[in-house]
Amino acid sequence: MRICMVSDFFYPSIGGVEEHVYNLSQMLLALGHKVVVLTHAYGDCTGIRHMTHGLKVYYLPIKVCYNQCILPTAVCNVPMLRAVLLREQVDVVHGHSAFSALAHEALMVGALLGLKTVFTDHSLFGFADLSAALTNKLLEITLSMVNHAICVSHIGKENTVLRARVAKHRVSVIPNAVDTALFTPDPAQRPVNGVINIVVASRLVYRKGIDLLAGVIPRFKNTPNVKFIIVGDGPKRDLLEEIREKTNMQDRVEILGAVEHAQVRDVLVRGHIFVNTSLTEAYCMAIVEAASCGLQVVSTSVGGIPEVLPNSLILLAEPDIEAIYSAILVAIDRHRKIAAATSSTANGNIPQETARARRKRLKKSVKSVPAISGPTAATSSQTEPVLCPHRCNELVETLYNWEDVAQRTVKVYDRVLQERAFTLSELIYAVYQCGAWFLAFLVVGHFTLLLLERWRPRSRIEVAFESRRRPS
Repeated sequence: MRICMVSDFFYPSIGGVEEHVYNLSQMLLALGHKVVVLTHAYGDCTGIRHMTHGLKVYYLPIKVCYNQCILPTAVCNVPMLRAVLLREQVDVVHGHSAFSALAHEALMVGALLGLKTVFTDHSLFGFADLSAALTNKLLEITLSMVNHAICVSHIGKENTVLRARVAKHRVSVIPNAVDTALFTPDPAQRPVNGVINIVVASRLVYRKGIDLLAGVIPRFKNTPNVKFIIVGDGPKRDLLEEIREKTNMQDRVEILGAVEHAQVRDVLVRGHIFVNTSLTEAYCMAIVEAASCGLQVVSTSVGGIPEVLPNSLILLAEPDIEAIYSAILVAIDRHRKIAAATSSTANGNIPQETARARRKRLKKSVKSVPAISGPTAATSSQTEPVLCPHRCNELVETLYNWEDVAQRTVKVYDRVLQERAFTLSELIYAVYQCGAWFLAFLVVGHFTLLLLERWRPRSRIEVAFESRRRPS
């Protein structure tokens, strides 16, 4: 099977979509499929590049318009997209992210060429603000031309079905995964002087709840032996630096800025607790990576996060400063009590309280937190936290691995390959139902492809050379 992954977001950019596209492509290659990636140029990173295991990446010479996305024109980029899809003899065009204009345009070109198309939605959107309304309409148009859609969580599927007006049977749920062999625990990297490190790894933007984080950090000004390690960059970094200066916590709040994804694990293993303050999230890869490294996870209960990790690996809180602060205190209390019990056992002493008594006390401590509201508090207090880092890694490995994700994605490909291609009249009718104005883009794209077929017929497009990959 020949698959073309398309997204504006790919290496050298760092993020959840980039990681998903890369890891899924690598696993599909391992399963014997041919995969190419289509993205725009990143600075000097242009042309055709080859990555690990022969993954071919086309960095198209298209200028970025806004937020690492190109400007969709339905004319200018069609010749390049057509040439790559025909040159690589693609069977399935797989677009990623509703924010990616290149993915939307490539899916349209793929549908007009009679190829099978799949789209993966990685985010949640609202319905009220102007940007969400425009994105939702664009997604509705694209999914009307796509054979099948994939969401990374069940709440994401519900969101996509509602805002894009797509039939439920055309949407599947396939979660993200994490490389547990890469994100392994290393407790020896943690401080041994009683200091508890709280790690935050996120883009420093409003959607990630950095304003909430800025409200939580000052609460620990008078709490000894608690430090913050913040990984990431963005417009909200100035706010965190300002808070750090105002509270005189320069020695207790470490802001590392942007870090290569390969080095994130080295930061995570230094921590005991991972905090996620997102205001909206379809899945959140960061909390899975943190749990795989053996950290206790404290996260806001938004979007698809409650369905990602079991209660033994995560403490959920409402997106509120008090709730997050209280949940972190519970996590700190859990860690210190388990550490004290482990220490006394290592010294040859028998802990004074039994495991049952400890569980009761932990339950009581969770129940005493009023800010963790509703079912979150109840479920959090019913399960003894799994604080052994290596046990956490084993649990995550059983839940999420890329081989399972790739195999489930291949089933989607097999399903769409059995479907017949959309006719031009069917595409026109589907787009017309979304709005007559948007039909112009499809018509322009169609006539552009007709002109290209006369100017440079398919028979004159040279098929890409395929090097023999050594069996893995």
